Amino acid sequence: MPQPELRIRRAVPEDEEALARLDLVTWSHLHAVTPRPRPEDPFFTDRVRPFDHFVAERAGQVVGYVRLGFPTELASNAHVRQIRGLAVARQARGRGVGRALVRAAVAEARRLGARRISLRVLGHNVPARALYESEGFVVEGVQPEEFRLAGKYVDDVLMGRSLV
Repeated sequence: MPQPELRIRRAVPEDEEALARLDLVTWSHLHAVTPRPRPEDPFFTDRVRPFDHFVAERAGQVVGYVRLGFPTELASNAHVRQIRGLAVARQARGRGVGRALVRAAVAEARRLGARRISLRVLGHNVPARALYESEGFVVEGVQPEEFRLAGKYVDDVLMGRSLV
């Protein structure tokens, strides 16, 4: 049976509940350095707005998102965009959702005139690293044992790609 069509769109305020739920159920030390979100935590804040996200929808259900922002607040760094979050529902993994979201982020960064796009990924997150590499990102640096998660030291891998 064919999969319903995947739709990538900009997030809207009404997506808050679905995105917060997705964050809650997908949270893992495989990709998160922050504490587990609580059900009452807002997804959108003054610093993390709907406009900063693309949402993946299949059959009317939110199955993923990507957050795009700046790596720093410095004007001298404004030509770079950064993927600052990516989540895909378990049942949607391995079906092109993450790839479609990464491509949407790259396209948006280009549309905004960025010269580069970067991201940070934990060294032990092999599936995410493989996805990013397959989309043209390269390892630009490694911060060894940057985080201690679930009792283990984990590398922070810096990846990026040119958009020009």
